[in-house]
Amino acid sequence: MIESAFPRQLHPYWPRLQESTRNWLLEKRLMPADKVERYADGLLYTDLVAGYYLGASDEVLSAISDFTAWFFAWDDRQDRDVVHGRESAWLRLCVRLQSALESPEEYMHHRDPLVAGFADSVSRIYGWLGPIWNARFARHFHRTIDACDQEFINRTTRTVPEPGAYLELRRLTFGHWIWTDLLELVARCELPDEVRKHGAFRQAALATQDFAAWYNDLCSLPKEYAGGEIHNLGIVLIRHEGLSVEEATAEVRRRAGRCVTEFLEAERAVLLLADEAADGTFRGAELSAALKSCVGNMRNWFSSVYWWHHESGRYRVDSWDDPSTPPYVSDGPAAHEEG
Repeated sequence: MIESAFPRQLHPYWPRLQESTRNWLLEKRLMPADKVERYADGLLYTDLVAGYYLGASDEVLSAISDFTAWFFAWDDRQDRDVVHGRESAWLRLCVRLQSALESPEEYMHHRDPLVAGFADSVSRIYGWLGPIWNARFARHFHRTIDACDQEFINRTTRTVPEPGAYLELRRLTFGHWIWTDLLELVARCELPDEVRKHGAFRQAALATQDFAAWYNDLCSLPKEYAGGEIHNLGIVLIRHEGLSVEEATAEVRRRAGRCVTEFLEAERAVLLLADEAADGTFRGAELSAALKSCVGNMRNWFSSVYWWHHESGRYRVDSWDDPSTPPYVSDGPAAHEEG
């Protein structure tokens, strides 16, 4: 495993970040107060962010942390909507999120907490790099919403995608390019297209994000297998390639490990690209520093994801009363079901 350059618990803003995001979850009503009190700190969403986006200003890190907590709440909403057959409520949510992505100020006080929380976090994220970057972020997240809707359809119709189709869909539902875009906020620099689309940069970004997605599937496999879930790489391999649970677990672990090797190869090329960018001009120095910041935080993502999955209470299915129902979610009737 790649070691973290800076332990997330030692991040100078980390204690206040944890408190800030906990209060934000309460203020935006993304989790009931009793759930926040009992589970929010143990979920350690702030640990994941503070270990990945090193070098961010407090304000940027806080915006990303709240957005990350929202992303998990959205994932939990999808799960509960699937379980309770709330197709129309899920569809309304997707439509509202698509609209809020374009005009967040119009949805800041929406009665659905998930819509209002999304609008609030996105409006803060939009305040740093300008309209071109904002439009790219929106374009990427529109695709994530569409992909999560397809995942919802697959889950409600019990359609297990073929491995190749699943891998492509998972890159979108996980939000690969969203988390990569946010690296530029930390670096305080919008990367030009020729850099972002450079083969080495894309390979490094995909390797770190694929690792995160596959390791997430690996760690959530017991929870999702217990709940009869189908959208997990291990379960896809069991269904389509006839693997046992043990064999599928080993294969997902192997794929995640391969991502580390692929990243290390790409990282060297990106660092060379950064050196070449430093051409003696101010812009060259800025671009070189931004590239080093981005690829350095991609490296941090490996250890941050690894340790978070083993420390967070999100996947400790063996400690739950009901292995199919996480204790940190609300499973009763939801206000968003109405109109």
